[in-house]
Amino acid sequence: MTHLEWPDYVTIAVYFLITAAIGFSVSRRKTTSEDLFLAGRSLGPAAVGFSLFASNISSDTLVGLPGAAYQTGISAANYEWMAGLVLIFAVFLVLPALMRSKAQTMPELMGARFDRRMRLYLSAITLFLSIVLDTAGTLYAGSLITTTFLPHLNMTEVCYAIALFAAVYTAAGGLRAVVYTDFMQAIVLLFGSGCLAYIVFGKFDFSWAKVTAEIPGDKLSLIRPIDDPGVPWLGLVTGLPIVGFYYWTMNQYVIQRVFGARDLRTAGRASLIAATLKLLPLFLMVLPGAMAIKLLPDLEHADQVFPRMVAEFTPTGLTGLIVAGIIAALMSTCSSTLNSSATLITLDFVQPHKPQWSSEKLAWFGRITTIVVALIAATWAPMIQHFSGLWAYLQQIFAFVASPLVAVFLYGLLSTRLGSRAAFRGLVSGHVFSALLFIPFLKDWVPIHFTIVGGVIFAATVLLTAMWAWILGDADRPAPGDAHIAVFARQGLERITMDVKIGAFTIIAVIAVILYLFR
Repeated sequence: MTHLEWPDYVTIAVYFLITAAIGFSVSRRKTTSEDLFLAGRSLGPAAVGFSLFASNISSDTLVGLPGAAYQTGISAANYEWMAGLVLIFAVFLVLPALMRSKAQTMPELMGARFDRRMRLYLSAITLFLSIVLDTAGTLYAGSLITTTFLPHLNMTEVCYAIALFAAVYTAAGGLRAVVYTDFMQAIVLLFGSGCLAYIVFGKFDFSWAKVTAEIPGDKLSLIRPIDDPGVPWLGLVTGLPIVGFYYWTMNQYVIQRVFGARDLRTAGRASLIAATLKLLPLFLMVLPGAMAIKLLPDLEHADQVFPRMVAEFTPTGLTGLIVAGIIAALMSTCSSTLNSSATLITLDFVQPHKPQWSSEKLAWFGRITTIVVALIAATWAPMIQHFSGLWAYLQQIFAFVASPLVAVFLYGLLSTRLGSRAAFRGLVSGHVFSALLFIPFLKDWVPIHFTIVGGVIFAATVLLTAMWAWILGDADRPAPGDAHIAVFARQGLERITMDVKIGAFTIIAVIAVILYLFR
């Protein structure tokens, strides 16, 4: 039974007031485009690290992860710890090139390595994914939770209300407001999720032996057979790293925080903070979802797990805190995706055609764009309810669309010989191959898990790109100035400080222990 009483409403209201106050206080500062989109490149490691985590753990994660665990087991947590490995990989290979390039968007870095076609191609696809997946998925999950507690509200109306609120404070304060509110939201989110996990574990008398006795063993294992419907082991070592690499290094709404870091050392430390925080969802969100198999056995849809656990197991007052945490997660990702979408449209599409515009005028255009993008995402969000599940909706699309992008980007980082024409033709060929697989996959004609398909698409794109490079030959060799991005990436290990290296290897060791315990 859903229950929100006056202490819950007070908690939620206080959260909204604090969020709005942060956004509008920041809006009274600088108004240049660099401050709006990159916070003046002045952010510290804690702010960037917690913001990376908060922007990722959104309402779609809070709904999708427990739902996936309820349906297929804790292998859904492989997306979370794998993110830690991807972030560490990015510290040594991607961040040196990214920070030395002084780019403002990831497509701009792609353009610096190749050409303007590649910049616009990546920017357009990133915009599509940001609006249709990240923003719309977040709004849908948030409206699903809201209508669980307030069933008299309409899902479409809730989507528009949430989108407009997030758009207004994001447009006002820019990336600095997003990051500052993210820090607060990450704390609220972790505390609220921790409270719910404690309550759910208490239903088993805080006994892990009782959990393992009452929950099927295959639901409590991270390493699964190749035919597992959750995350098969082959998909774990092929598709997941690819999707994770796109999400954490090429997805503008995530990597934009790193662009705002003071320097390479700050960016490295921030990535390690985020990698550490990404180990927590296994315990705070995924395991409670698996435990709900015993506690809530008759749910019609797996996406109902998290809101039902909150509604049925938490007392008055704490319910409001957890709902505030849900709103915190929702607002964090929504504001992040809106700000990054406005950044891409303004800097990749508008500024090159309006070089005479001042920085202040670009900032105002970015604010208007933020609100327009929010309305588009809110219009699409209710349509997601017609798909089989939120988590599958998000991850499958990412696997098919992102794999060719990652293949060509990594090729360009690791090789100084890949030219722009071969890269562009290889990327287009990879997406054509992906599209040819997507239709039979939706029809269930391809009996392969989408994480494995992502690995196949990645490998095919690498081969197609190499084929085009061979066909074009020396006529497509990049100029020395274009290949310098790959040189920066190769020199990355030399520029990483010892404290960051020690932290990275420590996190890898912790991940190895987790895999051993939940093998």
